[in-house]
Amino acid sequence: MISIQTNVDSLMAQSNLTVDNSFQSNTIRQLTSGYRINSSGDDAAGLAIANGIRSSITELNQGVLNANNGVSQLQIVDGGLSNISTILDRLKTLATESSSSTFTGSRATLNQEYSGLLTEIDRQASNINLNSGGTFNTNLNVYIGGASSQANASVNINLSGTANAVDSTSLGLNTTNVLGGGVGISGNTVRLDAPGASFVVGTAGTNDQKFNFNVFSNGTSTAVTATVKASAAGSSLSSVLSTLNGQLNQYGITATTDSSGKLQFSGASAFTVKDGGGATAASALTSQTSGTAENTSNYIVDGGTGANAYVAPATTAETLSFQTSSGNASVTLATGTTLQAAISQINQATSSKGVFAVLNANGDGISFQGANSFSVNDNSTAAEGVFGAGGAGGSVNTTATAPTATGTNNATSAITAINNAISALGLVQGNIGAGENKLNYAISLAQSQISSYSAAQSQIRDANVAQEAANLTKAQVLTQTSVAALAQANSEPQSILKLLQ
Repeated sequence: MISIQTNVDSLMAQSNLTVDNSFQSNTIRQLTSGYRINSSGDDAAGLAIANGIRSSITELNQGVLNANNGVSQLQIVDGGLSNISTILDRLKTLATESSSSTFTGSRATLNQEYSGLLTEIDRQASNINLNSGGTFNTNLNVYIGGASSQANASVNINLSGTANAVDSTSLGLNTTNVLGGGVGISGNTVRLDAPGASFVVGTAGTNDQKFNFNVFSNGTSTAVTATVKASAAGSSLSSVLSTLNGQLNQYGITATTDSSGKLQFSGASAFTVKDGGGATAASALTSQTSGTAENTSNYIVDGGTGANAYVAPATTAETLSFQTSSGNASVTLATGTTLQAAISQINQATSSKGVFAVLNANGDGISFQGANSFSVNDNSTAAEGVFGAGGAGGSVNTTATAPTATGTNNATSAITAINNAISALGLVQGNIGAGENKLNYAISLAQSQISSYSAAQSQIRDANVAQEAANLTKAQVLTQTSVAALAQANSEPQSILKLLQ
């Protein structure tokens, strides 16, 4: 049917022209943007998948940066550990030199360098954040990404705990020194080196030999009783020493015999000891059931004892001022402060400076000890406080007595401690190296995932340029054809005029 009102051909041409224009626009948009999907309408499901992949790529890119930063930090730590290892070599040199009985120089001079190097270990451990409680002395968690769960998205490098700290305390070196070592019970004349001799013979629980120690441990003076149990057959010298050391080594104290075969105790820890007796006289380890000793391999200042024993400040507070090579410390003991409370309060202020307070062997005063020289000033103006009647009528200002213990026990013990420290440091270095390798492997995997994810995203999102170039040509031809056809369709109603002529 021929109609003037409705030009069906024109409408069809217009409709197809709209489609062709849309086709051409979409093709041009893909070619100019490079993406097949430019809006949700292009491919909603594909866009959601591509966005998820893109997010994973972003996460992995930052994860690679995280891992590289982690490797760099571990390399810094590794360098610091190598330096600390060199310091341990020097410490061992000093300890070996002092451990020789033919050494005729000053062990105090050796120990000055030795203690200075321990301080340097602490400083360097702190600088690389691997001191006890340091930033890296923990379970390090480096987030990489690229996993289906949070647990698998991170690389864990466990550097937590004392075993992974490299300060002198964690390495077990803080209580060591290379000073002369070994102190015997006062007045003792018993030699223990007779071949085949048996000691502490008698009834267990009744004839046990005891030694009562006061040793600095865990921040204060701790009472420790070392006991050699009696038996009908008695114990050999090696058994006696093994028994004592089994109880004392954990506090840094070693039981040995001196060149005269008499019992002695050595170590760098601050300690005092009193013979607690108990053994029968014929098989006792010492001849003095109440003999005492203090660790004279340390610098020592003794507070009052006996008639000058500690008296709790009653009239005015007592202020003690300590001068050390590590700095100064001041402690004020309020009126009524008991002896044990005074020791605890003093240690809180001075232990970080290398001065330790322990209960004296008689249990009535304070022994101040340290690996380096120090002095104490007491401002008490009454017959009370740390120096008791010894400080009556004026202040006390005294410098520590230099070490007087002879022998090589401390240096020998230091060598053992250094060997253990070298082993401990090696384990930490192994953990650091393993951590670096784990991160490098994680980086390789993440980079592989980035490449694979990028290829997957490209397949979904990127435009096929060759195909779209062909589509553009097709769209242009169709558009031009639609325009020409529309022109022809629009001219069709004119033919009706011929019918009306």
